[in-house]
Amino acid sequence: MVFSSILFLLFFLPLFFIVYFFLPPRFRNLWIVLGSVAFYSWGAPKFIVVILGTTLIDFFLVKWMDKTPDGNRKKIILTGTVLLNIGLLVYFKYSNFFIENLNEMLSLIGVSGVHWTKLVLPIGISFYTFETITYVVDVYRRIHKPQDNYLDYQLYIILFPKLIAGPIVRYHDLADQITDRSKSDKAEYRLTGFYRFVIGLSKKIFIANVLGHQADLIFSSDIASLDTASAWTGLLAYAFQIYFDFSGYSDMAIGLCRMMGFVIPENFNSPYVSSSITEFWRRWHISLGSWMKNYLYIPLGGNKVSNHRHYLNLWLVFLASGFWHGASWNFIIWGAWHGLFLVLERAFLLSWYKRAGRLAGTLLTFFFVLIGWVLFRTETVSDAVTLYERLFVFSPGYSFMPDFEYWVMFSLAILFSFFAWSETGSKLQDRVFAIVLPYRYNLMGALLSIMFFFLALSALSVSNFNPFIYFRF
Repeated sequence: MVFSSILFLLFFLPLFFIVYFFLPPRFRNLWIVLGSVAFYSWGAPKFIVVILGTTLIDFFLVKWMDKTPDGNRKKIILTGTVLLNIGLLVYFKYSNFFIENLNEMLSLIGVSGVHWTKLVLPIGISFYTFETITYVVDVYRRIHKPQDNYLDYQLYIILFPKLIAGPIVRYHDLADQITDRSKSDKAEYRLTGFYRFVIGLSKKIFIANVLGHQADLIFSSDIASLDTASAWTGLLAYAFQIYFDFSGYSDMAIGLCRMMGFVIPENFNSPYVSSSITEFWRRWHISLGSWMKNYLYIPLGGNKVSNHRHYLNLWLVFLASGFWHGASWNFIIWGAWHGLFLVLERAFLLSWYKRAGRLAGTLLTFFFVLIGWVLFRTETVSDAVTLYERLFVFSPGYSFMPDFEYWVMFSLAILFSFFAWSETGSKLQDRVFAIVLPYRYNLMGALLSIMFFFLALSALSVSNFNPFIYFRF
């Protein structure tokens, strides 16, 4: 089930919140868990058992680890729990990749390949695996005590707004809110939560879907015969599609959580205004960047090492980030591409950007990000190479001229993507996304949100194009 569907918007969403608001506070966590199980089971009924089973094992292992006085035994339990969860992720997400590459290597030496039944990837496994690891590590580091109640721990993992595609919420950021939401369980939080949900829904339906339809139209054709104008149209459409698709989902997740009284971290902050790849990763998929920093980069030594080791750490983290996104060489190369620029920026590029000016840095960064998105959008390395050729071969013609609706939404995509480039735009954006708004703005916010909610419903009812990019991760 996805947020931008008639089923969710007209049935699941109102039913869930009507019951939630009428329940006494002591029963609300149970209702969230039941609703989250139903939400996940609708799309992946076979895999809900995997989540419930692993969380039960993790709960007792972490309780055991926390009560163990011996430091070495604690480390053994920590390692075992982390390996259990990483092992499940590797099995479901990467087995097909490893077997396919092994078979290709064996075929080169004339040996028959390994017979293997391809596995189906459980929806959201990358996200809830990372959150499970944060729970184990945060408890081990004594950042927060473990949950005493299995239901509360299950809520942290399975909370449906963030279950499928994040944001990745670190355990200590949510732990106290699970047991006490009295400070944020208020009408003004629910109102701004609804506003935020509708903002995300609008980004997804009106911008991402329209641009995504054009990108799919172009890239589903023969890439090798694309003219340059069509190739760039498709790439730009995809770049804005993936941003408004994923940031829209994050907005909806943040809004839904806020309506329940949970305040979770932001996941996007106008990444395309960045004037370096370093800044881009402080603004794009913020929760993943934070996770990688705290649970991989810092344990590797971070920047408290020699320059060469520091650069290696950065590259390793972004290779891992690329591989986390998908089990293919394209994603690994994409991670290496971003890691390369992070290293170059630490070495000399940041000082060069500073001398060139912010506008030059922003344009160059956006170009480098676009080049990386080629690897994200294509299925194989050979397809990516072909698309790069079509982008820069400068062949004449314009085979896939978009319609008027596309140009309107493309213009809005540019406007909203770069709106926060100026200080005034950034302040206005912060005001719109504030957790609590002044009362004088609530009437206008409510009316606009209701209007756009029903406009989105109307758009969904007449279109059968409604993909969600990050389901594949």
